[in-house]
Amino acid sequence: MTAAHSTPQTPQTPHRRVRQTPLVRGSVGFHIGAGIVTMAVPQLWPWTLGAIAVNHGLLAFGGLWPRSRWYGSNWVRLPAEAAARRAISLTFDDGPDPAVTPRVLDMLDQAGVKATFFCIGTRVLEHAALAREIVQRGHALENHSHRHVHTFSLSGPRAMRREIVGGQQIISDVTGTEPRCFRAPAGLRNPFLDPLLQQLDLQLVSWTRRGFDTRERDPARVAARLLDGLAARDILLLHDGHAARTQSGQPVVLDVLPGLLDAVRRAQLEPLLLRELL
Repeated sequence: MTAAHSTPQTPQTPHRRVRQTPLVRGSVGFHIGAGIVTMAVPQLWPWTLGAIAVNHGLLAFGGLWPRSRWYGSNWVRLPAEAAARRAISLTFDDGPDPAVTPRVLDMLDQAGVKATFFCIGTRVLEHAALAREIVQRGHALENHSHRHVHTFSLSGPRAMRREIVGGQQIISDVTGTEPRCFRAPAGLRNPFLDPLLQQLDLQLVSWTRRGFDTRERDPARVAARLLDGLAARDILLLHDGHAARTQSGQPVVLDVLPGLLDAVRRAQLEPLLLRELL
């Protein structure tokens, strides 16, 4: 492992004007106003403190709800123009995993389907040949952070930037292709994320439906969650990394994927790479 990869460096990025959402702008203004009111009328401090606590609760809820757009642009479905093509997107998280990813790639090839893999930087570095194979076989490899730390959503802007830039650098160096999309670990985030993604020109992507295939061991239940109401513009979330195992020890995703791909074909839906729609 090189020093550049063990300690990711923050590249110089062109200046971009960051657009804050109404919630964030309103929260900043609210805090300023609350401070002015408290200084002018000190006896109101319990009320202003309570109002600030409510505001912080709303901000926290926005970060704990992966599909929210309170903090900025967040794809929970494909853009409207994808409807005419009856397009959907298949996405796989937390890889690459040499025990699972090659078999997922083979199934996708057999179905003639391309997918988007949100990969962890350290795993890309550990399994570089497999990461390159994902791209060589026509799929897209996007940024799922450098280390996939569970405290990502509690990080300040510097730590969060290191995680994003670290994953970006490793994936670009290993595959020769720069990610254009980012998915937060577990989909959780805070108000610092959107300004960073704007500066780095990355699109945040969540999902329309997920199978919970990192903890659900029953393939039928995973498939039901993914297929119930399946429609054009859906973004489906599966896992080739950290995949739960069935009672027989088989990664759940490998039991689910053939039926899912068949259902997509029968519904005449067209799986597209996310980056094709940017």
